Amino acid sequence: MSKSLKVLKENTCSEISNKGDGFSHDGNSWFYTDKVKEHFFHPVNIFKTNEEAKEFEKIADGVGMVGSPACGDGMKMFITVDKKNDRLIEVKWQTYGCGTAIASTSAFSVMLTKNGGMKITDALKITPREIADYIGGIPPRKFHCSVLADKAFREAVNDYFRKSDQLERIKGEKVEVVDKILKITTADIEHAVLEGALDFEAVQRKTKVGIHDKACIPQVKELIEKYKEKYYGEE
Repeated sequence: MSKSLKVLKENTCSEISNKGDGFSHDGNSWFYTDKVKEHFFHPVNIFKTNEEAKEFEKIADGVGMVGSPACGDGMKMFITVDKKNDRLIEVKWQTYGCGTAIASTSAFSVMLTKNGGMKITDALKITPREIADYIGGIPPRKFHCSVLADKAFREAVNDYFRKSDQLERIKGEKVEVVDKILKITTADIEHAVLEGALDFEAVQRKTKVGIHDKACIPQVKELIEKYKEKYYGEE
């Protein structure tokens, strides 16, 4: 390492230790936990190359993809299943997301496969909040990163159910248009809540929902409470 690069790295580390890893919506600094940093710098069950992922996909029992790699916010997850016992054997993944997405997905894959692998029914009960708690917490503005892993896993499980002709076990939320004028959907409201908008005014600022279509406001408020309960455990 060159002397100038070494100095730059030392200065950067010093700045992070003094100022934090980022800033919350109210301007206060926050720090990643040691467990988050461990899973970010040393992620497990991740594919390092596309070639590795393509080879594993040939034997995977289910594959799930959410987000968009082109937008820098995508997650692809692969699972193999002990079909006799309905247990997960392996959980592998690729992501194009941020450090929090990498850390939370790495930790989630450990949760799913430790002690011989979880039963699928139990694995589906894990919430993004539990993933965040497992790594010592995630700042609210980064919480949506942990949801990438959760959604990709559910897509992979649904893919497995389709391939194994267990169609009655497939679950998923239907996306509906709530604001008929601006064509704002339930998914848009969900994403706004995950981005930290926790009341109607904040969601409206992010999405413009209800500005013209006043009739949708009661439904939007119900959706906000639903997603707060689902992801943050708040009512």
